[in-house]
Amino acid sequence: MRGKLMFLTGLAAGFVLGSRAGREKYEEIRASAQKVWQHPTVQEAAGVAQAQANKLYTEGKEKLQSSKLGEKLNTGTTGSNPTDELLAPSDSLSASKGTGTTY
Repeated sequence: MRGKLMFLTGLAAGFVLGSRAGREKYEEIRASAQKVWQHPTVQEAAGVAQAQANKLYTEGKEKLQSSKLGEKLNTGTTGSNPTDELLAPSDSLSASKGTGTTY
């Protein structure tokens, strides 16, 4: 019971402090985060991370297809490769670059 009371007290304090900061502070924090995200160094790092993730995905898919499990998955299917359903992650981060989309 004491834990619940402490949680509710913390929740209330956070609400009060957060509402005092108001929309202006929120917009300031959001603008700062957006500025950091759009920095060329951050974008370059995000691109490198995306390329590495795609490379690892492709290598893993190839290993799965050449493994015994992959062979079992491929038998009994007609014309389709079930591992093709494991699509590479879309580049959703780069799709939102420059579009003004915020989260």
